[in-house]
Amino acid sequence: MSKHPGAEKWVPHKGGIRKVRAELDKCRGCDLWKDAERAVAGEGPVRARMMFVGETPGDHEDKEGHVFVGPAGHLLDKALVEAGIERSDVYLTNAVKHFRFELQGKRRIHKTPTASQITACHPWLVRELEIVKPSLVVVMGAVAAKALLGSSFRVTQERGKRVELPGGLPAVATVHPSAVVRSEEFRRDFGRFVDDLRVAVELLDQAIV
Repeated sequence: MSKHPGAEKWVPHKGGIRKVRAELDKCRGCDLWKDAERAVAGEGPVRARMMFVGETPGDHEDKEGHVFVGPAGHLLDKALVEAGIERSDVYLTNAVKHFRFELQGKRRIHKTPTASQITACHPWLVRELEIVKPSLVVVMGAVAAKALLGSSFRVTQERGKRVELPGGLPAVATVHPSAVVRSEEFRRDFGRFVDDLRVAVELLDQAIV
């Protein structure tokens, strides 16, 4: 059983994305709010055909209050261009809305959210999916995969393929862009990441979804 109460009581079930953003920072569904600067809401068109789900806000996102504005976000921007995707056309969010970190001196070093923190925050992601109603979800990294595809899903084995979320919503899984930023084989891994995004584009273009 989760050691956190979960976000359900804080998630508004009426109203749209503006209401979600207004209420998100009040959430006490897990303990991450205690140390983070703020909760970071998703951003993008309310009726985007494609939704990208990452892991958590990073240091830059926590300070600035916007999704994917740090090194991983800059890499994602380049990959979107390569794949022929306009960032302004997609909805970007994270599976967990608060930054989890540990201090090393004055630096805040990212830590992966626990399974119970992912579960606690899940109602926010569900609500975003309900409001945006994307035709396809791009699942980036293991945390997003656990949140949306279950703990047994392996991104390394299933990346770049058409899969389905519970309920039948089509999705494509890939690595988190931060993994590409850190890669020792950057050119190869950036190319693979772009290829995965192109699969998502093809699924929309071919109306498979």
